[in-house]
Amino acid sequence: MRGLCAALLVLGLGSGALAQGTGGAAPLSPGIAQTAVAVLDRDALFSQSLFGQRVADDLEAASTELAAENRRIEAELEAEEQSLTRQRASLDMDAFRVLAADFDARVVAIRRAQDAKSRAIQQQSDRAQSVFFERANPILVALARETGALVILDRRIVIASADQVDITALALERVNEALGSGSTLGTTPPTQRPAQDAPAPQTPPTE
Repeated sequence: MRGLCAALLVLGLGSGALAQGTGGAAPLSPGIAQTAVAVLDRDALFSQSLFGQRVADDLEAASTELAAENRRIEAELEAEEQSLTRQRASLDMDAFRVLAADFDARVVAIRRAQDAKSRAIQQQSDRAQSVFFERANPILVALARETGALVILDRRIVIASADQVDITALALERVNEALGSGSTLGTTPPTQRPAQDAPAPQTPPTE
């Protein structure tokens, strides 16, 4: 039940929108019905949008660069470790232990730094998605009003539905027109939204 509630959008469009949704208005466009319940593929909306594709390209480039850096660092550390091993025979035990401890400490520090870079890339992805759905939200609200929808359901919780109530393709077209690649929008979502806005479809929480 919690998952269903989290994925169901009560748009709060007011009595005017309710009348629109129940007044038998003409279909918005061929294949899109006037309906009280609309379905949206949230993942596809992001991944197939110009914005999402640009973000995916940026993250792939950053991940590729980080992987190359990790391989270079690994090779350098392996070479240093081999050099340290060769010195062991010519050093007294105390001196070798100092060098070995310093090497181990640097390895740990480097690993933490590289892990932090990897986490930063994932956080960049999360921030980009947050920005995307904040910016797309008014577009979805407007589209819901046009179709007369009172709620939008995330497709992942819908067992079955008619194609006519799926607004993903139309939403994608509208989002691309409004946001483009999103390269000028930054990575920080707006701090406030207009009162009439509704949240984008949410992923049901894991029980």
